[in-house]
Amino acid sequence: MNTIISPSLLAADFLHLSEEVKMINESEAEWLHMDIMDGVFVPNISFGFPVLNAVGKECTKALDVHFMIVHPEQYIKQAADAGAKIMTVHQEACTHLHRTISEIHEAGMKAGVALNPATPISTLEDVINDIDLVLIMSVNPGFGGQKFIENTINKVERMKAMITASGSHALIEVDGGVNGETAPRLIKAGVDVLVSGSYVFKATDPKATIKSLLSYQR
Repeated sequence: MNTIISPSLLAADFLHLSEEVKMINESEAEWLHMDIMDGVFVPNISFGFPVLNAVGKECTKALDVHFMIVHPEQYIKQAADAGAKIMTVHQEACTHLHRTISEIHEAGMKAGVALNPATPISTLEDVINDIDLVLIMSVNPGFGGQKFIENTINKVERMKAMITASGSHALIEVDGGVNGETAPRLIKAGVDVLVSGSYVFKATDPKATIKSLLSYQR
């Protein structure tokens, strides 16, 4: 499959959000990544359902919604109603992860599970066949523009091996520090979906930058 680009709205110009969404609609990105933060699970607050609802009405690309919050299971129906196609929750935030995955599917969305940099991939062994997406954080979550953690490459390779061995169809997504230097290395390691924030939205030509990320193929 071709690499999926999921630009991260967290890096967008919020004074001109409609124009930023229009740019995404006109680009070759397939998804739009949206980070919801609560200031508890991560040390930052981003945006909530008013923004998600507004973007959901205008964006023609699949909404890839990443919940960096405690108790994400409480917001599954709201996420689906807002138009989310993929709902990703953190393994570290879910006491009953299998139940949460099942409820996401029952709401009509694809289910993703995110892992923080220090969380081993082994924590997903017993749910790997139940999920559609594994999001490997290549920075510590909470802020954009952070430096890429080099161990991510090794982690992606091990995650790919687990998925292959289990017969899972889960995609591997990476979020944090994705740019022209890290993207080809990540794709070579087995990544299917690249989340890129500042590298896309701060570029002189964001649409051309998205296209350039698509040029790196396994």
